[in-house]
Parts: sequence; structure tokens; C-alpha cells
Amino acid sequence: MTRNTSFDGKSRTFSRNIYGTTKGQIRLRVLTRDLAEWLPVSSRPLRILDAGGGFGPVSQRLAAEGHHVVLCDLSAEMLNEAREQIAEKGLSAHFDFIHGPIQSLTVADLGQFDLVLCHAVLEWVEDQASLLAGLNALLKPGGHLSLMYYNRDGLLYHSLVKGNFDYVHANLVRKRRQKLTPGWPCRPVKVDGWLSELGFVITGRSGVRVFHDYMSNVHGPFPTEEEMIEMELAHSRTEPFMHLGRYMHIFAHKAL
Repeated sequence: MTRNTSFDGKSRTFSRNIYGTTKGQIRLRVLTRDLAEWLPVSSRPLRILDAGGGFGPVSQRLAAEGHHVVLCDLSAEMLNEAREQIAEKGLSAHFDFIHGPIQSLTVADLGQFDLVLCHAVLEWVEDQASLLAGLNALLKPGGHLSLMYYNRDGLLYHSLVKGNFDYVHANLVRKRRQKLTPGWPCRPVKVDGWLSELGFVITGRSGVRVFHDYMSNVHGPFPTEEEMIEMELAHSRTEPFMHLGRYMHIFAHKAL
């Protein structure tokens, strides 16, 4: 059986530790910039699947542009929070909600989508190749996949920089699972291979938090949050920094 991770009981901690911090704002700004630049302009509202979308921070912005979103998540708490946020913004008519695993979604029930968002989900799922195959089936020919995942190469580099050599020698496996530490971080070369096998063409790539997590002993005044975000955006697509991101964002096109 495929193992997934639910954030029931952790939604407030997740919100505070991720979206209530500079690193969460970096994530949102990179994703929203990338989608604004890479998603082709459409003359009609798009059907969007936000797979494992949690609160739906990115899909809420797309819904505000007039698109329709199906938001699926394994956590009832996350979906309740999403409903509240979406209602407060007057966007409820643009959303449908599904409580359950992504793997339960079928084309027979939902049809196919123009855009599939899968952000910070892959690293919480054991059978990652099967998950991507399922998302591919739900995507229309000519559609696009926005995939952000926890970068194992970035995790290794961070561990080396911080001197966590025992962790490195343990092949990045902790003796005790930490609540908000993904169990299955992904190597970009492996993810690229899976996408290629499914017939995707990668048209965009960005690193997320390419230097933020490596900063220490800053000389002079510490940068403001906005200065940090602007510098992250400036280097997120630049070699070699892009590949050191704690997360990778991939934008891929499904062939007709």
C-alpha cells in the first residue's frame, strides 16, 4: 500500500512554520512569478487541479484571476482552513474540494485538467513514480504540470555545510522522524527521468531557497525579508545556485 502523510493535527504548526516565515514567502514568490511567466495566456478560464494543495495558497491566486480549481488534500484540517480563507476572499464559487488521497482521483470522476499543481507533496509520498503517472492521466494533452518537490541534493549540501556528517553517513535518514521533515526527498535527476518517461517536456526550472538556508555569520545589517526575497528571485534560475535550492520547481508540458 502506498504511504502518504496527512497533516491533520499539525495544520497550525505547518502554517506558522512554513507560510508564516521568510522561507514560506520565498516559496510563494518563486511559484507565483514562475506561473505568471510560464503559464500560457488563455482566452478562457482554466480547469486546475491543486493536488495535495493544503490551504491552496497558490491556487487561491489563480482562482482570483477567474480560473476554476479542484482542491484535493488528505488533511480535513487543511481543507477546512482552505474553505475559510477562500470564503473570506469571495472565491468559493471558483473551488470544489475533495478530501482524500491524490491517488484516489480518477479521470472518470473528474475529467482532465488544463493545469495540475503539485507543490511540496512528492516528498511525502513513498511511491512517487506512481503518483506522477496518476497526475499525468488527469492532465489534458497540451496541459501543464507545476511540480515543486523537496530537493535531496539540496538537503545533502545543507547537511555538509552545517557539518552534520553523521546524518550524511546515515544516507540522510534520521533515527527519529521529525514531524515536518519529509520522508522521501527527491533527486532532480530521478524526477526528470520519471517525467521524461511519461512524455513530459520540461520548459521551466527554478530553485526555491537557493541560499537563504545556508546563511550564517552575516556581516553588517541582516537583510530585510523583501531584500532576501528579491535576491532569491534573482538567483533562482541561475547556475549553479538553482540546483542548491531546498526545493525545485519544475514546469512541464504534456505533449498533444
